[in-house]
Amino acid sequence: MKLVDLEVFVIGTPPPGWGGRYWLIVKLTADNGISGYGEVYAASVGPRAMVAVIEDVFERHMRGEAPSNIETMFRRAYSSGFTQRPDLTVMGAFSGLEIACWDLWGKALEQPVHALLGGLMNQRLRAYTYLYPLPGMDAASFWTSPEMQAEAALDAVNQGFTAIKFDPAGPYTIHGGHQPALWDIDLSVRMCAAIRKAVGQRADLLFGTHGQFTPSGAIRLGQALEPYSPLWYEEPIPPDNLLDFAQVAQAVRIPLATGERMTTKAEFGTLLRSGGASILQPALGRSGGILETKKIAALAEAFGAQVAPHLYAGPVEWAANIQLGATLPNLLLVETIQTGGIFHLPLIRHSLAVEEGYIPVPRRPGLGIDFDEALARAHPYSGDALHLQMQEAPCDYGVANAFQGGAPRE
Repeated sequence: MKLVDLEVFVIGTPPPGWGGRYWLIVKLTADNGISGYGEVYAASVGPRAMVAVIEDVFERHMRGEAPSNIETMFRRAYSSGFTQRPDLTVMGAFSGLEIACWDLWGKALEQPVHALLGGLMNQRLRAYTYLYPLPGMDAASFWTSPEMQAEAALDAVNQGFTAIKFDPAGPYTIHGGHQPALWDIDLSVRMCAAIRKAVGQRADLLFGTHGQFTPSGAIRLGQALEPYSPLWYEEPIPPDNLLDFAQVAQAVRIPLATGERMTTKAEFGTLLRSGGASILQPALGRSGGILETKKIAALAEAFGAQVAPHLYAGPVEWAANIQLGATLPNLLLVETIQTGGIFHLPLIRHSLAVEEGYIPVPRRPGLGIDFDEALARAHPYSGDALHLQMQEAPCDYGVANAFQGGAPRE
């Protein structure tokens, strides 16, 4: 069985766009006619350029290879251009293609991917979701309203979720790390207080940021949040200096979580050796794929760290997260979007589910999903924007900042 064909779907997400502006889904086909699907989570270049990278990685390193030869193909891509170092864009492309290889190989063997990775460790996976506006809420006001966030948190907990995530401490700017405005610290504290009051001990609070603070700024904010005992403090500083995470981890009594913008065991290994995080959040469509992330999880296990696969993409990466998570003894949580996502679920014909805050592990071959190519083709993305984009204006210290969640703003 050899890989012979590639197709890339660039799928535009209908409003409200939870999961990003578009999704990059790849389809690999072998010479026996069996196909597998994967997803690329890489937002550094526009979709047309990224499709060209995906095609190049496939033609250069994977065409004609057996889909089971994951390690060989990984080493080719990782070493390409005489590099042998983490490359976000190339490894993002490879990650999606690698996921498709596992899906294809599992289908050929009539086995779920988790059975090929060591077997079923977890029958169901504890899920968490971001808080999103409820029907009838003013979406523009939601992100800075402790009262609305608390109402949404209680709704999520009543659906069975035992962990919920929110991120009031914007903005995310191209200026790199900055000191938080007093407005941002105050809003973050009030939001934690309101949500904790609403849900009590029924759910863990997951405090999200996206690398916007300097280490000292992250410490100021983190220490202010300690009374509410969040389960984690997510990516409080930029990921471009991995050793700086240890400075924050040593000063804040909340577990640090990070990883969605990192790739391969080289970066995660550096983070673990420095003591920079106790919860890793690899995005499988960027981290190197399923096998590489299995290695990352093994490193984490040796360092006493847990794994919570990240998801702000489409349902194929979600499916890969679930298959990997089913095998991990040190799995903490799996991210989902609401109870599966209003566009995610139809795109895989509702072949995954969140039930009372947990995801049952599918037992069907491959990733266990039924991808709807017709629906994918009916929602092409033809723009040139990035999957997610950062604000160019710096943090405003004169008025309150407002980050509008992850929704695209066209």
